[in-house]
Amino acid sequence: MALTLVTPPSIEPVTVAEAKTNSRITGSDDDTYIGLLIEAAKDHVENYTKRSLITQTWDWTIDGGLRNVSIPKAPLQSITSIKYIDNTGSESTLSTSIYKVDASSESGRIVLAYDQSWPTARHEINNVTIRLVCGYGDAATDIPEAVRFAILWLVDHWYEHRSSVSEITLTETPISLTNVLWPYRVDFF
Repeated sequence: MALTLVTPPSIEPVTVAEAKTNSRITGSDDDTYIGLLIEAAKDHVENYTKRSLITQTWDWTIDGGLRNVSIPKAPLQSITSIKYIDNTGSESTLSTSIYKVDASSESGRIVLAYDQSWPTARHEINNVTIRLVCGYGDAATDIPEAVRFAILWLVDHWYEHRSSVSEITLTETPISLTNVLWPYRVDFF
């Protein structure tokens, strides 16, 4: 099973200007570095929560035959296509009349439509590819503010602490990043 990014998000969830304001940074000498920190913080938050923040398209390749599945990226916006290798070895696209998409549940899913049956597919590795669109929306304002706050928090922390080691002993604050992001974490399977 694999997830492959097809169309990345068009913007980052926070801007360099927002990060600089949050961290009280003036001047533009570190703008490129701050941009890298934003991207790294976004990646960290997406990996931890198992969510996509800004709209993006993925190909999810799974093994075996066609079946009901929970989508491993949230929030699900839509399914563009489901392609599979049939018993003759040909690639086929599954008709949308065969399945229903539940994009309303916390973990989006694909289920068999009423009075339908899954077509026979070869039972081998990587023989089903589901193209999915996920994310809160196209604008940073579509993302929950707590999630954007967590990204700004990480950028500020990484900007101030550029090394993974320190002579200073730091302790985690009572309201940590994990506490802020925990309600947004999705567990699949």
